[in-house]
Amino acid sequence: ELSVRLLSVHSDEGVIMVTFKTFEEIWKFYTYYDLGFLGHCMENLLLDQVFWLSHLDDEDVGIEVLINEEALHLMYRGILMQEESFFAKCTENQVFESMSSGCELLLDQGHIHIFEPPSSGSEWTVQWFLKSCPENILMSTGEMVCEFPFQFAVGSCLAVVEYEGCGPDELSFERGDCVEIVGFLVSCFEWFVGKHAETGRVGLVKTSLVKPSESVNESSEFFLKGEDRSLFKDQCIEEETFHLIKKISQTDIGAVYKLDKLDIPDSPHISRQYYDVIYVNIYTLFSASASSSNESDPMRKELQSKISVFLSGVKEPHVTPSVTQSEERQAEHGDSQPFSERRDSCFPVDSEDENNHSPDSFQSLLEFLNCSEYKQEFKDLYDFSLLFLHSMFQGFADDEELVSYLGLAREMARKKKSHWAQTRICFLLGKLCAKKYKFSQARVYFEEALSVAKEQFMDIFLLKAIYTNLGAIYLKQKNKDKYLTTFERIAGFLMGIPNYICSTEQEPEILKYILKKAVLAQNKVAEARTCFLLARLYTRLNQSQRALPFIERLQILAKEFSLISKEKPSDYYLALGQVYSEKYLPHLSVSSIKHASLHSSATFMDCLRGIGFVIENTPRLYSLGKCGISVPTQVAPYLRRALSFTVDREDQQPCQTLSLCLSQLHQRHSMFNQAIRYMHAVIDKKSWPVSSEAVNALIYLAWLYILNNQHHFALDILTSMLVSFSETCTDLQKGVVYNMSGIALKYSSDIKQAAESYQKAMHTCEFKHNQAIAQANFGFLCLHTGTRDLAELSLVKAVELFSELEDVTHEVNFITVLLELGQYYVSRMQLEKGRIYYEWAFLMAIKANLTDCQLQATRQLSHFYNTVYPNQAQCIIYNEYQLSLVRKAGDKNQEGEILETISQLYFSLGTERAYRSALEYTKRSLGIFIDLKKKEKEAYAWLQAGKIYHILQQNELVDLYIQVAQDCGVSTGDMYFNLELLELAGDVFFNGSLDRDKAILFYRDRALPIAMKTGNVRAQLRLSNKLVELLMQMKLYGDAVEHAQAALAISISLGEQLNERVAFHRLAAVYHCLRQYELAEHYYLKALSLCSSPLQFDEETLYYVKVYQTLGDMIFYDLKDPFDAAGYYHLALAAAMDLGNKKSQLKLCTRLATIYHNFLINRELSLFFYQKARVFAADLNVRRINLSPDQYYQSVSQYKTCP
Repeated sequence: ELSVRLLSVHSDEGVIMVTFKTFEEIWKFYTYYDLGFLGHCMENLLLDQVFWLSHLDDEDVGIEVLINEEALHLMYRGILMQEESFFAKCTENQVFESMSSGCELLLDQGHIHIFEPPSSGSEWTVQWFLKSCPENILMSTGEMVCEFPFQFAVGSCLAVVEYEGCGPDELSFERGDCVEIVGFLVSCFEWFVGKHAETGRVGLVKTSLVKPSESVNESSEFFLKGEDRSLFKDQCIEEETFHLIKKISQTDIGAVYKLDKLDIPDSPHISRQYYDVIYVNIYTLFSASASSSNESDPMRKELQSKISVFLSGVKEPHVTPSVTQSEERQAEHGDSQPFSERRDSCFPVDSEDENNHSPDSFQSLLEFLNCSEYKQEFKDLYDFSLLFLHSMFQGFADDEELVSYLGLAREMARKKKSHWAQTRICFLLGKLCAKKYKFSQARVYFEEALSVAKEQFMDIFLLKAIYTNLGAIYLKQKNKDKYLTTFERIAGFLMGIPNYICSTEQEPEILKYILKKAVLAQNKVAEARTCFLLARLYTRLNQSQRALPFIERLQILAKEFSLISKEKPSDYYLALGQVYSEKYLPHLSVSSIKHASLHSSATFMDCLRGIGFVIENTPRLYSLGKCGISVPTQVAPYLRRALSFTVDREDQQPCQTLSLCLSQLHQRHSMFNQAIRYMHAVIDKKSWPVSSEAVNALIYLAWLYILNNQHHFALDILTSMLVSFSETCTDLQKGVVYNMSGIALKYSSDIKQAAESYQKAMHTCEFKHNQAIAQANFGFLCLHTGTRDLAELSLVKAVELFSELEDVTHEVNFITVLLELGQYYVSRMQLEKGRIYYEWAFLMAIKANLTDCQLQATRQLSHFYNTVYPNQAQCIIYNEYQLSLVRKAGDKNQEGEILETISQLYFSLGTERAYRSALEYTKRSLGIFIDLKKKEKEAYAWLQAGKIYHILQQNELVDLYIQVAQDCGVSTGDMYFNLELLELAGDVFFNGSLDRDKAILFYRDRALPIAMKTGNVRAQLRLSNKLVELLMQMKLYGDAVEHAQAALAISISLGEQLNERVAFHRLAAVYHCLRQYELAEHYYLKALSLCSSPLQFDEETLYYVKVYQTLGDMIFYDLKDPFDAAGYYHLALAAAMDLGNKKSQLKLCTRLATIYHNFLINRELSLFFYQKARVFAADLNVRRINLSPDQYYQSVSQYKTCP
């Protein structure tokens, strides 16, 4: 819409980079910027719906757009240089030698000749206009035709010479005569319309023959007195607009029960015990409101008093008569019907015998036309649409027959010397010939019309019509010489005649030539006047899109002349908004209407027009049409402004309607305090023509109090209604009140009364949908109190009632009940039932095309398949569908989070294809987090992408992404977050199979110093343990000892036994690799001493087996002490026997048999363990047992990194 090409968005700097490819693009863009549309367009595109309601009182809050004008002008010049030609004014007198003819070319300063683009952006429309003209632009020099000191003058002037008019259209005067300027004197035109001060005659005067008098002055206005200045086709009637507002604010509050959704959690992440504790949580939540429920509360007393006064006023309604807008307009313009509807003059054309026309048959026609002055009845004659063909003549078969008839009438007028009748008949004949494209014959008739008159023209509209039609013929015939002389006279008429009659469809082309002359003369006031005439003419010709550039230029010039303070800008902006809307440019249309309707000089009707325009263009706005928003909050400022005009009106119905609409807008966006405030403005008005509307207003106010957790205020209203309207209320209204009272009583902790109210609501109303809602509310009440079985029965009954309905308007409530029932079954671990209800709700939401309900159902299903009943494929499917819904709603926060979730789901699949899908979703979420300036999320996304690249072994990108993640972490200034990020960066290499040594850089050199600085002991422990593991794998045992000892010290200080045991074991392993066996044995035994006694889990027993076996191997093979080794082997064997691990028993029995056979020389024990080993070998299918000692075996060989 803004006619730009987007290059990039730098959200950190608040900069949007754009470019252009054509001159027209850059001209349109700068025009929109000059008109002040860019900021409003960006507001509609970027700001959410809540913004407009939150800043109703802040008129200056919005988006300010600034452009680099120097770069824009440079681009503008570059584009112009690429064009075939362009126009610019000469900056100084210059002489050039022509390369084609060898002659000198003289260029005068101020002439539009040389190819140097103008530097001012406001002249770009002029550049476009000159380039778009089909004819040769240099039809004249553009210089002033005289030394008149004013460009656009009003007042009177003095004749400098005696002049005798050459025709009846020219004014004769003596030297020194005073000539009043009719309209405007434009110095760049040769003629203007003047009025002789003494004789009162009006005619054309040459500009060069007069000089200014003392009364003449420069005019900054370009409107004539009494001229219709409107360009906007007003189709707005007050009653129709209010009907639209009532329609969009109409609710079913008084006919349909409200479903209790207040304690339904938005998040699907609910534990199984949710319904067991929900009553306690809700009671605690609303205990604050209960504390303010005492009867002595002054706010409650004030509300009760106000409701009492309101109810007393409703019982005796007073209807205030009002005059409608259409009646007011009819009263003001009662006699303004067109002549064609109320004129009695109509002349028959005898088609039987053309030769038998008698002079008397033309008498009435000639008398009618032979008038020297203008009459209202002549309007149809001069109009370009040829209305006279049907309104003035009848009985002719075709145009040729009418031409023959008028030809005879012309001869008759000439014979009777009825000069004015002959002039007008010649004009009509010329129009008919031009219609048949007989331009030469038409020109003859028009020229005759000018020459017939023998006295001064008194009908200035006729004279202007003849000249414009004659000029149009000259243009058609490309007769430049004659046109130039005629053109100057036409310009004088158009600058001097207010509300002139358009007499030819070629008039826009004539006006364009006038505009050319004004542009060449650099007369901006004349330019503005001509733009206004062109815009008004195109608008009346229903060619509004052609009028668009001239309206834009007119508004820019009006701002330049500071006419906004004198003339309301609303009409031009309204016209622009109307044209933009027709061209399907909704953002520009809404921006134009904002200028028009919210200006300081805007009227009540301007605000109503703004409301209509915004609602009409809402479905087209990019961010709103996809969300299905029918009434956007952008309409709130117009409603608020219109409301300010209705305060002092006798008829308070508009005030009530506007206040109600504003209240509903705030309620839809959970701004309940403001909604209540506007509803108080509604009930403060004591004039209610219909009592049902008053009842509905009170019910709606009570519902707002319930939504705002002010339940006792709602109960006061509802109780007062039941008392006051006990006889006049219908059963349906009573049922609505009972149901709403039940909701309020529930949260006021009056469970018994709430249950009774729900029962009354079910029995009072016979409509099935209301019974279903009341049944569901009763089920929610049972869940609230923990009576699950009764809740299940009520909710299932509500589902049955909803299922029998054919009306689709209640499907939102139906879906809500289905989701709640599914959630109940999931909490009771009846997963299949829960899944069925979730999917039922999801299918209902799709069928009804309810985006919000689909979003709720997909959230529940995504959580179900992710946590409750894990199924990665289904979880991915529902998350991707949820992503499409969120994108449609335009919620970037949720979109980024869902993309992050889908990425993690694909990542968990562990295949190359899944990793690449995860990478794609991660990058998409990264782009959103960058735009939203969420640095922490952005850093995680960069790191996740680097992790995936590491897994895919695209190592050239890994370091880049991780480095950017670190930079984002540093930019947050949060040391704790930076510590976490650095540790995660190290984990990328620590958990991988390649470049594991890079993890040391992140753990030891970056993360560990930050952990020590911030005093994060647990982070130090984690990092030390990871460093020990890495350093041992890299055989850097000396460095590993340092970190193992640090981990041990931290574990002891924390006093956590498991961490101590791990630290002792890891330190023992390091000393084992360093062959410091005594220390290793010491720390192994310390680790074993921290194990619980007796052993509780098989894992602890297995740990005993492995450690004692390691100690036995170390003592036997490294320290060569078979006796102590046998002791450790016996302890390991006892633990293995307790565990029942045959493989470990086989290994230990073999070791013991070897020791007793070869070293301790105990044949009996050797044979015993050998036989037990044979038994285990047979069970494990091991064929051979070797009892010879392994001389080359070392205990540290169990560590793969040790030599």
